Amino acid sequence: MMMFRSATILLAMSSSALAFNIGGKRQSPLSTPTVASPKKAVAVPMDTPNFGVPNLSKTKLDPKDDWVRNLDYDGFAKEVSALGKELRKNTGKDDVDHLNKIVNWRNMAAVFGLATIWLPVNPLTVAALSTWTYASWTMIAHHTCHGGYNRVDAGRFNSRGFALGALNRVVDWLDWMQPEAWNIEHNRLHHYRLNESKDPDLVQRNLDFIRDGKYPQFLKYVVVAFFLPIWKWFYYAPNTYKELKTNEWIRSGKELPEGYDPELAVTVVSMLDPGRKATRKIVNPLDFYKNVVGPMFFARYVAIPGALALIPGVGPTLAVRALTSLVLAELLTNVHAFVTIVTNHAGEDMYTFDDAVRPNSGSFYVRQIIGSVNYDTGDDVTDFWHGWLNYQIEHHVWPDLSMLQYQRGAPKLKAICEKYGVPYVQENVFERTRKTIDVMVGRTSMRRFPTQFEPADHKIADSSLTWKSTNGAIEDESA
Repeated sequence: MMMFRSATILLAMSSSALAFNIGGKRQSPLSTPTVASPKKAVAVPMDTPNFGVPNLSKTKLDPKDDWVRNLDYDGFAKEVSALGKELRKNTGKDDVDHLNKIVNWRNMAAVFGLATIWLPVNPLTVAALSTWTYASWTMIAHHTCHGGYNRVDAGRFNSRGFALGALNRVVDWLDWMQPEAWNIEHNRLHHYRLNESKDPDLVQRNLDFIRDGKYPQFLKYVVVAFFLPIWKWFYYAPNTYKELKTNEWIRSGKELPEGYDPELAVTVVSMLDPGRKATRKIVNPLDFYKNVVGPMFFARYVAIPGALALIPGVGPTLAVRALTSLVLAELLTNVHAFVTIVTNHAGEDMYTFDDAVRPNSGSFYVRQIIGSVNYDTGDDVTDFWHGWLNYQIEHHVWPDLSMLQYQRGAPKLKAICEKYGVPYVQENVFERTRKTIDVMVGRTSMRRFPTQFEPADHKIADSSLTWKSTNGAIEDESA
């Protein structure tokens, strides 16, 4: 009983630490909790001559990083770029038919879940409702918002209008995250700042309150387990909204409020922290609860059970069953999403980076590959249950492809990586989950990439990226 009470208190304290971001400014994503971090490699400024790093040939590298020393960045970029152009050129009717197939599978799950939601709570209904939510985000919204179907006539599935605005959000993709906010946070910041300090999804840094926690490691695993089934609405929805509002604030020409740290995560609770007044100037809690999580909460957890409650006699019973199934499905879809999304870029064999490089350069392609991991791939059933996130390497190299083209391009990209000696990591999703959680609790740390070996003309300043639209397209597409 004493152990249970201690664990409960610790869990509550850890929840508060995440909610209010106790501990001040987050540590460097490149640091480790037990070993002093070596000096960071120096990025070459864009407006100064490249004096390089002297005697790179004599610079010691960890044996696991020695492949970097003689990498042909230009040759690698040429082949990767050519393959991307080939895959884009081959996008056509087959891709639309394939998309419609995945949409139909999603719709079947939704219809089954909703048609049986009034029954006594059962695993089939819960799984169907969970799959409805999961597939709507990871496959349909994800690839559509990136512009994967902009080159073909796929009806509503075009990034320039999909899920944008209140009505389209309800029709196309209703989830805890506001689509406009997710487009900023994911399509722009995450994809073009992968595993850098500017990446809002950098697991090692975001979970430093657990990694640095002064309590037994087994309790750290308990804390992680506590957040798995709630992370989308508790953390991801408010943090994506924070990125949207920060972007709007900057674009308006205003200076950020004094004391506001744009890299500090926001949760549904931390925005209410009395000590974070600067955050509330950017993120208005009432606007967040009304416009971001409000629509999902009302449509799923009020409207559906509420409609059943109106049935004379049995209504209240059916409403309770429906609400229970919906809540269980929400917990399940959060875990499913965590296992296949959060684990894409974390683990002791994944790299972090201390500066920025030009999109579509050889260095950019290399970073997307060595900072991402694939799971088992090969057929639609396997890929569906992985949410097509098992092609994360290809997706980060070419964000605007269709699901079908990722299937076709993966073996070819893997062969190019083998030719040039670039690590291409592919493992079972449960093994990746273990490696990710080990990073979260501080048992292991991600690798630091020796960025001084990258070509100097690939380096860019933080402010030199612009986008044509919310699908994340780079303005200088010829780069």
